[in-house]
Formats: sequence, C-alpha cells, structure tokens
Amino acid sequence: MNANQPAIEQLDLRDIHEPAAPSTWPPASGWWLLAVLVVATLITGVWGAWRHWHHARRRQRILSELDGLGRNVGGPALVAGVSALLKRAALSRFPQLDVAALTGSDWLAFLDRTGGGGAFQNGAGRVLADGPYAPAPRCDTDALLALARTWLRKNT
Repeated sequence: MNANQPAIEQLDLRDIHEPAAPSTWPPASGWWLLAVLVVATLITGVWGAWRHWHHARRRQRILSELDGLGRNVGGPALVAGVSALLKRAALSRFPQLDVAALTGSDWLAFLDRTGGGGAFQNGAGRVLADGPYAPAPRCDTDALLALARTWLRKNT
C-alpha cells in the first residue's frame, strides 16, 4: 500500500456525471417561426379554397338563373330579365358609379368593353337597349342567352 492511499479515501470522490439532456420544451425560436409559417400557410390555403368555392357557387347560381329565364320566360320579359341579371352581376363586380346609371347604348358599350367583344352593340345583344320596353321585341333568343352566358362567365 501506498502512503497516499488513506488520503485519497478520505476525499470521498464520486464518479463523473453527465449533464441532463436538454429539454424539448420550450422549443427553440426557429421552431416557433416554423410553426407560425405553417399555420399562416394553412389559413391562407383554406381561405383561398373557400373564396374559390364561393365564387364558383355564385357563378353557378347566376348561370342557373339565366337558364331558368331561357326555359320559362319569353318575349319582352326574357329581354328584361337578361338585362336585369347582367346589371346585377355588373353592379357586384364593377364600381356602382360606373354601372348603376347606364342605359341604352351606354349600357351596351359597357357590356362590350367588359367582355362582350362588340356583340352587344352590333349583334344579338342589341335588343337589350330597347327590347325591355318594346311590346314584341325581335331577338334571337339562343344567341342572346349564349352572349349573356359568355359575358357572365368572364365577369362573375
């Protein structure tokens, strides 16, 4: 035995202890940032999907109303109904000051500028200027409905 032996035993030394593992809570700031980005992306995606669904449903309702006019109404009532439907759709899409007071050729010019391609002033849509007020307007019902459907698809 060594003379130092009793001195080492008196020190009461213990074995080396490793530190505890780092805690998982609270997470590091990078994980908080990632969580915020994921939640923001999910909210944006859900909101965008809801808007798309809402617009598609609205467009379908408007086109169904146009189909109902074509099946159930004729003559001046059809022309007035198509004109009123186009006016309501235009008021919901464009500024009210630009649309609300339009009548006659100004109304037809607006419809052509916003998707009619000249067919309202020079084609089947011409009947919308005077047709609602004429006792028996002459119009190509199928062409008018097709033109209105095209305009509504572009603007709703």
